[in-house]
Amino acid sequence: MLCAAAAQTVRNAAQRSLTQAAGTLPATLVRFLYGLPFAALGFLAAHAIAGMELPDVSFPFLAWIALGAIAQLVATAFLLAAMAQRSFIVAVAYSKTELLQIVLYSIALLGETLSWATVAAIVLATAGVLLLSIQGATDRSDAGSWWSPAVFLGLACGASFALSAVGYRGAALVLRGYPAWLVGLYSLVWAQALQTILLGVWLGARDRPGLRKVVAAWRVSVVAGLMGALASGGWLTAFALRNAADVRTVGLVEVFYGYVVSRRLFKERVTPRELAGIVLVAAGIGVIGFTR
Repeated sequence: MLCAAAAQTVRNAAQRSLTQAAGTLPATLVRFLYGLPFAALGFLAAHAIAGMELPDVSFPFLAWIALGAIAQLVATAFLLAAMAQRSFIVAVAYSKTELLQIVLYSIALLGETLSWATVAAIVLATAGVLLLSIQGATDRSDAGSWWSPAVFLGLACGASFALSAVGYRGAALVLRGYPAWLVGLYSLVWAQALQTILLGVWLGARDRPGLRKVVAAWRVSVVAGLMGALASGGWLTAFALRNAADVRTVGLVEVFYGYVVSRRLFKERVTPRELAGIVLVAAGIGVIGFTR
């Protein structure tokens, strides 16, 4: 999971540069289109090593994969759009409300009760999000700064990633009895194939110039695709081993990876207020994850 988070950070950085050149949706396609060949090769190698029959393609498996894949596609688009609004690390931190929303979905849909630890975590994470939503010191600090587009994009990103985690976890549970790494790679091939078809068809009809720019920038796109396949393969394998909350809690290390990338690669300045918000969000989500 730690390696998956590191690969995901590199992928986010590569996609961000593509977003500026080609647009949000074409940059979103990169992780799926260029990642699919790597995912397929990884699965073929894993299948040969395992020496097992291919898992059955059942309706429940496809339904869970469709939920995970479509929600992940939407989440990636929201994440890249949020990055265009604010700094790299702030956008990543917004997406980390995912785990908080997984727990809230559990309360709403499964009737789980709130513990005091969960209440404390919600307070911490909410305070962190509010700090992150304030505009910089040089901007207006009126009420509107608390409801900037980045806030809604980030929260939507977290909600979509939460649904995606639930979908992939459901797909892994359908394939009980197979090695986790085989389940992860098998699920990844199906997910990225669906994502490539859906988004590729949309861009072919609506944004062919953006599609051509992504093809032209193939060097950066290949890096993003490879890192995306490594990251997604790691996450899907982890979902076959542990529940979604545990997996995504460990994934919080991405916030700190993102901080390093933001400072070192993009030379972005993270204000003390934004850093405090990042810490509060990470603390809130961490409390939830480690008390479940």
